[in-house]
Amino acid sequence: MAEGKRVGDKAPLVSMVTINYNQAETTRQFLESVRALAYPNYEVIVVDNASEPSLNSQVDMALYPWAHVVRSEVNLGFTGGNNLGMQHARGEYFFIVNNDTELTPNVLHELLRPFEESTLVGVVCPKISYFDNPRLLQYAGYGAMNMLTGTAHMVGCNQTDQGQFDQPGPTPFAHGCAMLVSRKVVEQVGRFAEQFFLYYEELDWSQRIRNAGYQIYYQPSATILHKESVSVGRHSTLKTYYLTRNRILFMRRHGSPAQRAAFYAFFAGAVLPKHLLTYALKGQFAHARAFARGVFWNLTSGSTSPV
Repeated sequence: MAEGKRVGDKAPLVSMVTINYNQAETTRQFLESVRALAYPNYEVIVVDNASEPSLNSQVDMALYPWAHVVRSEVNLGFTGGNNLGMQHARGEYFFIVNNDTELTPNVLHELLRPFEESTLVGVVCPKISYFDNPRLLQYAGYGAMNMLTGTAHMVGCNQTDQGQFDQPGPTPFAHGCAMLVSRKVVEQVGRFAEQFFLYYEELDWSQRIRNAGYQIYYQPSATILHKESVSVGRHSTLKTYYLTRNRILFMRRHGSPAQRAAFYAFFAGAVLPKHLLTYALKGQFAHARAFARGVFWNLTSGSTSPV
């Protein structure tokens, strides 16, 4: 790993943190894409999240001397896995990035630019497109959280990229697929809340970072390709459970008393019956059970601690 100069100064060390969970070939492809980076000073922390067999037994890590595997014998989820990676990272910046992505050569250079321009910037996210259709956007920033429904929409999602989202600027939330975070911000705000395990964790982290006075920034000149939902699956019951559970958990943690009351009424009167009826009509009883378990978890879990 060579060190170089950027804008007259030593390029800061960027620690890329990615998680492997039974996806050795996907992770190998990610590491191969790292080779093409133009940025001169980085390391990669690969958290092998209780994979069986282990990543080291399937990928020759000697081919990637700038990468370090941290093994966890327990599946820590997205939150705990990334927290473990950050714990072992040495960089001034943490690039939280999915292993089911492929990097573009200038992505780190471009992600660092907003940090150079403003001390208010805490997190920078790239424009994210789908790997199997690079002209189709997944993320070009986020809309604000609807505190009645407990949902937020991704700007540009499933739209053809025609340059209509090429204006950089602050956005309410980062995307967990790819986000560059300053170490100083993490030291001030804390890492991911491990309660979430999977889904909504980046929304919670973004909210906490904004509450601390920092901006979440969208930088369209930085681009990345995402092979969406390789690890969990697009229609898994695990996804149904955690999306339901953590939607409610986010509102419990961040809604005012009035907002929570309105959300609970909306969820009980509209979301709950609609989802259960839809799953029943489609014969998706496993998803109905997962949805119900997600709701029940919040009824029996009293803690909304920040970690």
